[in-house]
Amino acid sequence: MEGIIIKGIGGFYYVLCDEKIYECKARGKFRHVKLTPMVGDEVSFDLEEDTGQIINIHERKNFLIRPPVANVTKAFIVTSLINPNINIDLLNNYILICNHYDIEPIVCFNKMDLIENSDEYAFIAIMLNKSDIGYLFIEAKNDHGLDPMKNMLKDNLSILCGVSGTGKSTIFNKLTGDDFMDVGDLSEKITRGKNTTRHCQLASAYDGYIVDTPGFSSLSFDLSKMEIRDAFKEFKKYERDCKFRQCFHYKEPSCAVKKAVEDGELSKERYDFYVNKIENSRRK
Repeated sequence: MEGIIIKGIGGFYYVLCDEKIYECKARGKFRHVKLTPMVGDEVSFDLEEDTGQIINIHERKNFLIRPPVANVTKAFIVTSLINPNINIDLLNNYILICNHYDIEPIVCFNKMDLIENSDEYAFIAIMLNKSDIGYLFIEAKNDHGLDPMKNMLKDNLSILCGVSGTGKSTIFNKLTGDDFMDVGDLSEKITRGKNTTRHCQLASAYDGYIVDTPGFSSLSFDLSKMEIRDAFKEFKKYERDCKFRQCFHYKEPSCAVKKAVEDGELSKERYDFYVNKIENSRRK
């Protein structure tokens, strides 16, 4: 049997298979190879009476430490322009970490009903357009602009990330509604995990999954200079014209990326952020 882990707590893993939830434990062999099942893992399991045994964890596309989830394909970066005010560097940090883990970032500008003059924030949209990064304008509490998000959930395992106060919980509740798979309601036999809001969990929504989690809030990651460079996807189409094959687009002469920035084809804000990350990276 095969399914996806929707929650794990106390050594038990709840696997969704053919619209039914199975309580499973992991075989001891995983400990020997230092592999722990995670929410989002696609697994094979055997059923022994009422409890399953996970026998294989399929190859992961990626995995995150916080939230502890595997195979994420899309990240909705929720931010507001005011209340709280947007932090461009923090936004770019989220985009950087998404790109590093091969997760498609979608920036969601919430609380647009609070904005009187959107023109003063137009430079942010220009920055994202030049970087081929998708974005949405929404008013979650008024259900405005959520339909595109709902369409993007299909066939994806998505996460919501962003700082506190931007409306992530409101968006999550609007997207999941009554479909949210609360562990306390999975079946009568499952009593573990109630009131465990600090644990990562998948909710089913619009033919996809979305992560219910205490937060994608830890940005204490340490990438090498090469990893930082490779996470700026918008550089790719220019790199072949750089003079040096392993150009870091920093101090090297005849750099096509730097020229694209000078010509206005690439975002200067994003490039300045990139240079700052390169200069402060502790790893080569």
